Amino acid sequence: MIHFKSCTWKNFLSTGNDPITINLEKSPTTLIVGQNGAGKSTLLDALSFGLFGKPHRDIKKGQLINSINDKNSIVEVEFAIGQVDFKIVRGIKPNKFEIWQNGNMINQASNVRDYQKFLEQNILKLDHKSFHQVVVLGSSSFIPFMQLPAWTRRHVIEDLLDINIFTKMNILLKERNIKIRDELVDINHNLDIVKTKIQAAEKYIKDLQELNDDQIEKKRSSIETHKEEITKLFEESKTLGKGLTAMIQSSEKDQIQQTKKMSTLEGYDYSYNGKIKDLVQESRFYEENDTCPTCDQDIGQEIKDTKQKIIKDKAAELQQAKEDLKKSIGQLKQSQRENADMLNQLRQKQQKINSNNDSIGVHQTEIGKIQKEIDGLMGSTGDVSNAKRSKTNLNKKKDKLTEKKLEFVEERTYNEIIGEMLKDTGIKTKVIKQYLPVMNRLINHYLQILDFFVSFHLDESFNETIRSRHRDSFNYASFSEGEKQRIDLALLFTWRHIAKMKNSASTNLLVLDETFDSSLDVDGVDNLTKILGTMDEDSNVFIISHKGDVLQDKFRSRIEFFKKNNFSKIR
Repeated sequence: MIHFKSCTWKNFLSTGNDPITINLEKSPTTLIVGQNGAGKSTLLDALSFGLFGKPHRDIKKGQLINSINDKNSIVEVEFAIGQVDFKIVRGIKPNKFEIWQNGNMINQASNVRDYQKFLEQNILKLDHKSFHQVVVLGSSSFIPFMQLPAWTRRHVIEDLLDINIFTKMNILLKERNIKIRDELVDINHNLDIVKTKIQAAEKYIKDLQELNDDQIEKKRSSIETHKEEITKLFEESKTLGKGLTAMIQSSEKDQIQQTKKMSTLEGYDYSYNGKIKDLVQESRFYEENDTCPTCDQDIGQEIKDTKQKIIKDKAAELQQAKEDLKKSIGQLKQSQRENADMLNQLRQKQQKINSNNDSIGVHQTEIGKIQKEIDGLMGSTGDVSNAKRSKTNLNKKKDKLTEKKLEFVEERTYNEIIGEMLKDTGIKTKVIKQYLPVMNRLINHYLQILDFFVSFHLDESFNETIRSRHRDSFNYASFSEGEKQRIDLALLFTWRHIAKMKNSASTNLLVLDETFDSSLDVDGVDNLTKILGTMDEDSNVFIISHKGDVLQDKFRSRIEFFKKNNFSKIR
């Protein structure tokens, strides 16, 4: 049972920054009066906004904030369920939504919608529509049960009978079926893979068994061809290799010696060129100078001639030596070319031998490969056995997957049966069928108390059949507004009675908004007052009305709303 304790609000609708608090458990019956626009019905909007985040009346959420202060709109609703105290805090500008349990705030979900869902499903265990069918009867935007569409009527009854658990079970069952479907997709995929492997194994076994001696003979013939090629290459390399290493070493040694000798001859040539250059400079000196620059003595013509003759003789000797040296260099270069050609030919032979060796290696590798193929063919009996064992293992795996698939299919079948039971036409309908006679009996009981003598009947689809004394058949829309209100009241008290029986949406709070001011006649008002007088002591009824003077003596306490400086106050 939800036991409402208090509701506090500020900067909400016509209420200003001074908060208004209504004690919801103070008196069994409380009359709320005030002039039009004083804020009498604000309690309904505050409760609706605090608990469900939406107004009671048909207005937008943004219109709930006081238009003068336009900020810090706060609503707090305190209630208890069993021994657990709860407080809901909700605000606008800034937006705020907190759920407190025994003084500790419950961790907020990242999504406000999920946090609200947690409040409705796990704490209140009723939604906005069900709350208004059990707690509120008003003339503003309240939609009576009989004016709700069929599916909404059913939802309200399911809340009252606390059979929404079957809906949750059905959701979980659907989630389980989705997992089963995914498992079956994986199993079918794995089965296809195993079947493909089995087919491949069968083909492999068949191919092995079809091998014959002809194939082995062809491979052996191929080996002989490779061996012949190896023999030819070996003989060729043997011929090319006779004395080859010694000749290469000798030729390389000659090449080194020739290189050294050439370096020496080129050094001589460089030396001769230097000496010739010195003689030319000395000859030019005697041609151009008559006095010795060192001792300042005169150089006579005779001395010049003598010196020039000596220089010419030395130059002639050097020129002859240079000619002889040039001839020797030419002969040495010729020998170097001949030796290089010979060395190149020897190395080509070595390269050919190396190439033959590589080819021999290739042939030997190919022989080894073919021999393995022959060994494999000759040992194909063993391979067949291995392949058959592999096929047997694959068949076992296929059988296990098939067995697992059948288990999931069987579970899915059971789930489908259970799903049919959990549908609206299943268990929930059976529960509703059990309670329908009680509901109809209570509805007619309250209708009689309200002096409305008709036979009212709801069927399993919550469509009504109403018969008069003369057994004429009517529906809800056929009656006057006063008669409709009697039906609405009878339904309201019936739903509260059922909720208390089930302890599902049972609550101490009942708010009648201008019910006494609307279509009820004098007898209807008296009868309704009688019903309120028979309610349990733990019930707290609030009647919002303009008829304060008429109803004053019928209720134990009174709250008056009035306007001061355009803000709502109470006294």
